[in-house]
Amino acid sequence: MIDLYTWSTPNGRKVSILLEETGLPYRAHAINIGKGDQFKPEFVAVCPNSKIPAIVDGEGPDGQPLALFESGAILIYFAEKTGRFLPASKRGRYTALQWLMFQMGGVGPMFGQVHHFLRSAKEQVPYAIERYTTEQKRLYKVLDDHLAQHEYLADEYSIADIATYPWVARYEWHPINLGADYPRLKRWFDAIGARPAVQRGMQVPG
Repeated sequence: MIDLYTWSTPNGRKVSILLEETGLPYRAHAINIGKGDQFKPEFVAVCPNSKIPAIVDGEGPDGQPLALFESGAILIYFAEKTGRFLPASKRGRYTALQWLMFQMGGVGPMFGQVHHFLRSAKEQVPYAIERYTTEQKRLYKVLDDHLAQHEYLADEYSIADIATYPWVARYEWHPINLGADYPRLKRWFDAIGARPAVQRGMQVPG
């Protein structure tokens, strides 16, 4: 059995979507980051960085329990554990990993800064808002341009799509019109969002 420690954030939902897609049995444990649950000793024992998501797989690769944090590492682990959602060919695998790293290093951090400065900052900081919204729009365009020639981010539906979807799912928080400004990305977004496993994963932890 897999224990998933998560909250209703894009990073948390990446992992629950993949678990739903694979059908691996898991238990979700809500870590309310608004109340500071991530700093409780029992969670820090699983994730010393005090960030969700984290997992404990009771059947790790050596038959022993494995605790793992960092959403990208968790996605790669489950993809390799099941042999799914990471292309088998070397070229396809590296393409998928490239777009996963694009999400981890670009989409997630930059979109997160937009969310903070538009929704949570104690005061308006015009320079920060302009800086991060400009970069966010650039990243949207990179995705949109790529998807003009591809159905998915990699050669097939993969952990790269799974990682990126929950961040784009908050597009209504952003100063854009997804359908009008980025129609190819909107096509991709609608297709991913129609998958039943994605819909279930987006509801975790409930």
